[in-house]
Amino acid sequence: MKALEKIIGVFRKFPGVGPKQAERFALYVVRASNPEIENLVEALRGVKASVKHCSECYNYAEGDLCPVCSDPNRDRSLICVVERPQDLAAIEKAKSFSGVYHVLHGAVSPASGVQPDQIKLKELLDRVRAADGAVKEIIVATNPDADGEATAMYLIRLLKPYVDRITRIAYGMPLGGDIDYMDEVTLGYALKGRVKI
Repeated sequence: MKALEKIIGVFRKFPGVGPKQAERFALYVVRASNPEIENLVEALRGVKASVKHCSECYNYAEGDLCPVCSDPNRDRSLICVVERPQDLAAIEKAKSFSGVYHVLHGAVSPASGVQPDQIKLKELLDRVRAADGAVKEIIVATNPDADGEATAMYLIRLLKPYVDRITRIAYGMPLGGDIDYMDEVTLGYALKGRVKI
């Protein structure tokens, strides 16, 4: 059945969807009523037509600005730089950051061939320059992996002439975790990032 194989192949391209899950999704589509399928198709077309990048931070937005950038109560002197919109959403869920964001849409990755000009680094530099000294701190919140570290180092070199304070998010022990279950790298970062109490 070529039609079923085709839809399974489409679902397999979704991040985190394995072969069995793709098959379950496809079989759901086969069993679904025509109105359910029309709702799905309409929702897919709607999101593709209305969701674009925020003109300021490059998060996803349905208008010119995303909800964070359109909030007048956010501290625009504090910019948190993240790799993906999902990272921004995770930080927002913590409800402990009152600044604004910049979404890079990727990380510098020499191994994968991703160069600095392929992500939103130039846009961040332009934004900081246009602020003319109003940005007091950049928080680099890229992932704690090789690509995230490479991106962080590149960002620091790029922004140092324009921002006095550039910080990196801390790594370390999760709340409720046991030290004997932590890997060496996490423990090393936790010790380096210790704070005075």
